[in-house]
Amino acid sequence: MIRFASLGSGSKGNATLIESGENGSDTRILLDCGFSVVETEKRLLRLGREANTITAIVLTHEHSDHVSGAGRLSRKYNIPVWLTAGTAHACKDTNYAEMNFIDSHSSFAIDGIQLHPFPVPHDAREPCQFVFSDGASRLGVVTDLGCYTPHILRCLDKLDALLLECNYDRSMLLNGSYPRSLKERVAGHIGHLDNQHATRLLQELNLSKLKHLIGVHVSEKNNKREFALDALCQGVNCEKEMVSLASQTKGFNWREIY
Repeated sequence: MIRFASLGSGSKGNATLIESGENGSDTRILLDCGFSVVETEKRLLRLGREANTITAIVLTHEHSDHVSGAGRLSRKYNIPVWLTAGTAHACKDTNYAEMNFIDSHSSFAIDGIQLHPFPVPHDAREPCQFVFSDGASRLGVVTDLGCYTPHILRCLDKLDALLLECNYDRSMLLNGSYPRSLKERVAGHIGHLDNQHATRLLQELNLSKLKHLIGVHVSEKNNKREFALDALCQGVNCEKEMVSLASQTKGFNWREIY
């Protein structure tokens, strides 16, 4: 069994918990740590977990909303960190309790969870995203990508659960207050995934096994929650009650796949 929950998702901080075994008794992974140690501890307790029970921290890329608390949390609780060599070179704080390098084309295991990384187009040094599996169920996490590739589609086929970026509405971004350079960065091929492309990505996948679909990394300035929900629903041809969104302040509560 895999259980997963979000501590928070958005430009102000990102962190996701993935567990295997009964109540995380086998393995507990923190994917990204974009909050301070104090805030991470508080958000973990809200989910009924404590930082000293985390098996590993896994980082997707070096942007501060994904890594700002990783070093301090690793040192305080002696938690090993996994990341690509490019991410390590680009991070400001890599004084981890233990550092392990990821090859973004090679699967590996952390105790009871198999991790299948894949590279994504994003304006970072060596970014990757992941599919997590306990051998029976598969959870995909894909955020912080400006576009999707055939390889990404292959990695995300036949998932049991998917966390998918719905970062912005194109019209809101282009007509919003961001300076032109930032608008071009967000909307570029190595920026973020908009609602329309999230819909298209979903329509190209085999989702016959999908039980959970959650939109993540939704912009508070350049998107509306109803737009993101509509995009997900169009992608899987379902009603809004069948999908949900992670929030910046509360993330989302525990989900399970068997």
